[in-house]
Amino acid sequence: MDGRQILLVEDEKNVAEVIIQGLEEDGYVVLHATKYDDALYKLQSNAIDLAILDVLLPEVNGLDICKNFRSLGYTDLPILMVTALGSPENVVLGLDSGADDYLSKPFKLIELKARVRTLIRRKQEIARQVQATEKRKFSYKFLEIDDYKKVAYANGQELNLTSTEYRLLLLFIQAPQKVFERSELLDKVWGINFDIGSNVVDVYVNYLRKKIEKVTPLKAIHTVIGMGYVLKMED
Repeated sequence: MDGRQILLVEDEKNVAEVIIQGLEEDGYVVLHATKYDDALYKLQSNAIDLAILDVLLPEVNGLDICKNFRSLGYTDLPILMVTALGSPENVVLGLDSGADDYLSKPFKLIELKARVRTLIRRKQEIARQVQATEKRKFSYKFLEIDDYKKVAYANGQELNLTSTEYRLLLLFIQAPQKVFERSELLDKVWGINFDIGSNVVDVYVNYLRKKIEKVTPLKAIHTVIGMGYVLKMED
């Protein structure tokens, strides 16, 4: 499990020892705490991949610890609640406090391990999805494109672009300061790899310019006489 770190907050010594031994056998690094202050310190001082919280703890119970972790910004931390209070009402309380999963005592270690693996996989998958989405965001100066949502912005204001205008801006914003010849724009935006003998490129570049310039007086797309168009702005 490449040394993923798990925070275990459990005040029952025997239960904690069993959980620690079982998780360490699977390659996890377990940081054990019995009270809130120590748990918070370990969370803030380490790269914790998952927290296991017992509900019935001295001073601050597991439900409140969970709420506190979330309020402090640990919104992506997978949290598994464990407790002897396994009634449906208590399960709902645990999930409402911000927990991702709930396991009732007594439980089999094999089940705990399965829950841990599932929660960590879920976190990894969410992280991959976020990274994939972020890779589809582009920006240059005051222009931005969220290609996941297919939305473009100028100075933070959404541009009402047609699909062709959007593809044109997307091409420009992925290669700012590059001069695009008309033939290349025809090929990459319209899928036409020959001269169609019209000024369609010039018309759509003009459309796009006007929509951008409705938002800002700054010039973004420039004509390079005899060559084509370029997205650039002076610093």
